[in-house]
Amino acid sequence: MEPTKTLCPYCGVGCGLDVLPPAIPGKATNRDSKGNPIWQVRGDRSHPSSQGKVCVKGATVAESLDKSRLKYPMMRDTLDEPFRRVTWEEAFNRIINRIQTVRFTQGPDAICMYGSGQFQTEDYYVAQKLLKGCLGTNNFDANSRLCMSSAVSGYIQSFGSDGPPCCYDDLEKTDCAFLIGTNTAECHPIVFNRLRVYHKKNRKVKMIVVDPRRTKTAEVADLHLAIRPGTDIDLLNGIAHLLMRWGAIDPTFIDECTTGFPEYTDVIRHSPPDLVARHCGIRLDDLETAARYWSQSKQVLSLWSMGMNQSSEGTAKVRTLINLHLMTGHIGKPGAGPFSLTGQPNAMGGREAGGLAHILPGYRVVKNPQHRADLEKLWGLTPGQISAVPGRTAWEMITALERQELGCLWIAATNPAVSMPDLERTKAALLRSPFTVYQDAYYPTETAEYAHLLLPAAQWGEKTGTMTNSERMVTLCTAFREPLGEAKADWEIFAEVGRRLGFTNQFDFADSEAVRAEFLELTRDRPCDQTDITYDQLREKGPIQWPCPDSSGVSQERLYTDFRFNTSDGRARFATFYSQGLAEPPNFDYPFVLTTGRLYGHWHTQTRTGRIDKIRKMHPMPFIEIHPKDAQKLEIEENDWVEVRSRRGAARFPAKVTKAITPGTVFVPMHWGALWANQAEANALTHPQVCPESGQPELKACAVQLRPIKFETAVMEDLMESEYSVERSSAISMKG
Repeated sequence: MEPTKTLCPYCGVGCGLDVLPPAIPGKATNRDSKGNPIWQVRGDRSHPSSQGKVCVKGATVAESLDKSRLKYPMMRDTLDEPFRRVTWEEAFNRIINRIQTVRFTQGPDAICMYGSGQFQTEDYYVAQKLLKGCLGTNNFDANSRLCMSSAVSGYIQSFGSDGPPCCYDDLEKTDCAFLIGTNTAECHPIVFNRLRVYHKKNRKVKMIVVDPRRTKTAEVADLHLAIRPGTDIDLLNGIAHLLMRWGAIDPTFIDECTTGFPEYTDVIRHSPPDLVARHCGIRLDDLETAARYWSQSKQVLSLWSMGMNQSSEGTAKVRTLINLHLMTGHIGKPGAGPFSLTGQPNAMGGREAGGLAHILPGYRVVKNPQHRADLEKLWGLTPGQISAVPGRTAWEMITALERQELGCLWIAATNPAVSMPDLERTKAALLRSPFTVYQDAYYPTETAEYAHLLLPAAQWGEKTGTMTNSERMVTLCTAFREPLGEAKADWEIFAEVGRRLGFTNQFDFADSEAVRAEFLELTRDRPCDQTDITYDQLREKGPIQWPCPDSSGVSQERLYTDFRFNTSDGRARFATFYSQGLAEPPNFDYPFVLTTGRLYGHWHTQTRTGRIDKIRKMHPMPFIEIHPKDAQKLEIEENDWVEVRSRRGAARFPAKVTKAITPGTVFVPMHWGALWANQAEANALTHPQVCPESGQPELKACAVQLRPIKFETAVMEDLMESEYSVERSSAISMKG
């Protein structure tokens, strides 16, 4: 029996999966702990990105297919009422009436949609056409704003276009891997496995890890730089200072392929190594070793993720890292380049399809009049119908709710009632929404508590579409089962709404293949040209990297191999930034820096992984990491409960006393929302300050105070309960 080939729906590595039915002739039926049949999942050995490897999340993903699913549309008039089951006809009528009312009373700017890197590209594309094209508002943003938008703006400003220039094969061709702000071993494990195997076999290959925590990634590095949170730019400028002092630069590349180098040298000369080392909290000889590894390597590959992006100076950090590549010529060749590791399975596809409030499909931008005109022509719209004003970012949607400027909020495939910063403020704003549509595969979720209308979405394995991973590899994800209950693919829901609003011609799609065919035309002659990456080609050849125009039929592993960039003069741009530090530095009242992150087994807010027994047992409850020196001062011992308080809220966690965290810094995983534990929400503590260029919040650092607390046994058991309300909340709401 031939398996169905698809893609893992978790991180941006984009691992290929083979899926087989629960029952195969001659073999026992695969079942879960309750006896329910489970589809059998294994790594796809033919997939070029993952080569048959799969982590625990991908291996167990099928166990969540039938658990706690939203099967039918549900509706209520006010948030204090229980949901009642309704038909799709009733649901669509409610949406259409609301959108039309808002359009003609408040205007299209009062309509917002908040989407997700869990979308397939077809879902993303149809949503852009509906909101930005037909409704005339750019108020579509996605949870990629919380994830990779600083990488997007960094690439665009330095290279003239978004798009990681590297590929996974570079992991096995580099002389020096420079990992900063990424716990790759736990967050992108299959990528890290490839790098780790190569690193172990080649002793001359160096691995540098920059992280305030001694993570699983840092443990195997040749050099771990445990810098203070917020000093990334200082470190990078300090390395540049040494490279400049030693003459370890590529003057030919700088002269012929870049601009802005003289201004950059004025910055780095003010970053002497001794000052940088003190400011970063590292040893001077470690700083010099890092610079020496970089200078002695013929191919340097840098990897980064949330630790760089989730910052009030996220774009500045990304561009400062790119500066090192530009001054040494480490780009556009095997084993070298600045490589952003995407957080979600199709965040890259979302960027290609225009899935952020300031961009448009085909790597176009809202502010460019020619880009808008091109799309209006391709979409059959009246000239000027696409707004010239960038839409609201994710956090700007929250502040617009506070000001009562929105009439309709549509949330799909994401869980902002756990993932947004300043969570109590976020929840209060969601309560003020006059009408919220929530579209998801699972129920209950924390965000469902703030919705008026619930729409059941088909999830992984129940719809066919494409996804693009971190190395620009496009994979066709073929459905292997029918949607559960009355669930529909996200793009089908958006298209039906478009047709009912009167845009019949714009949404005349027979299937997802027709959606992709139209999208491909919008990529023609663009930096992300995918015109030859059709469903037929993907079925025949398997996954394909872009750019891949139909005139050549050949994909391109790396970008900028000719050292020409997507700027007006073909040159890359150096950036000049001094470090501004944390948006909320510690002080006497809040003396610790809290940083947050993922764990190996869980994914985002546990909407899927929290329903998988093996993963819940692997990570049964949240915790706080604290250095022994800090623990001793506060009289905190292992497993003692600690109250963590910021200017915005508080949470409680059992202590994990460890030397793996830098003194003065504490760490909390971000996965636990109100459904999975009591008072353990990391984002009840974080602040909403954003990068001015990317709009990405500084979710990685905020100032907190710690206080040990004692509980009676009954209270402690309640706090430790990790699934206390999932089944209970579901039963209450469904009964209603």
